[in-house]
Amino acid sequence: MTIVEVGPRDGLQNEKAAVSTADKIEFINRLTAAGLPIVEVSAFVSPKWVPQMADAAEVFAGIVRRPGTRYAALVPNLAGLDRAMQAGVTDIAVFAAATETFSRKNINQGIEESLAGYKTVCERALAAGLRVRGYLSTAFGCPYEGAVPAVKVIDVTQRLLALGVFEVSVSDTIGIAHPGQVRQVLEDLVAIVPADRLALHFHDTRGTALANVLAALPFGIATFDASAGGLGGCPYAPGAAGNLATEDLIYMFDGLGVETGVSLTALVEASAFIADRLDHRLPSRYFQAVRRT
Repeated sequence: MTIVEVGPRDGLQNEKAAVSTADKIEFINRLTAAGLPIVEVSAFVSPKWVPQMADAAEVFAGIVRRPGTRYAALVPNLAGLDRAMQAGVTDIAVFAAATETFSRKNINQGIEESLAGYKTVCERALAAGLRVRGYLSTAFGCPYEGAVPAVKVIDVTQRLLALGVFEVSVSDTIGIAHPGQVRQVLEDLVAIVPADRLALHFHDTRGTALANVLAALPFGIATFDASAGGLGGCPYAPGAAGNLATEDLIYMFDGLGVETGVSLTALVEASAFIADRLDHRLPSRYFQAVRRT
């Protein structure tokens, strides 16, 4: 299994407490030392809208890049891509949505307009030798439109792949997915899109993230996003847990005898480091069990 660590970006971007550039760099270096193969470092977005990501270039300049580990950044447009390339980023991600309303609320663009913009981003990035990943938000439910038909998920997934992304991370943005729904969506999606071109991004808002991972395994999904300590809240469910915690996922995979290459002990130490810089406890169940404070 491949774990994509999204804590430094998707996790920290929602934090109210200011995290220094030096602490972000140390956090990422510790995640690297834990053996995580892919770390999403930051996002080259407007500091006005996401102030926690304002130091993206400085963070990339300061981290120790281990051979064999990939370091990614989210980019929304050509300006973000240019900044990312200047920072020496080799892996980028673009983000679309399965519902029109969420797309407009999230990035102030409809689905068609966003994909048209990403076409130019992908063309330039691929021509420069960068690897491009795609995110698909609200694949299991939308805070504005409710249930999302599988046909919409399939359509935007295929269109992202047509832009040249190597993989689409199908995302449960509001943490509403349950195992039965995961099976239903994947039955339709994997019938058209090869499983090795898909990843899954679950939130644990309703406590079903690990169960959703188990439901996805029979479909051949082998890449999952997770966030150290469970960093990252859900803006549509205030007070709820955010991303699937990397510790919880690794603990489950270790118990199943599934190889990830990640040291759970080192991962906990990385999470403990960043926990001391925040104003709340980390939601990871495993972290809480072994680091009672």
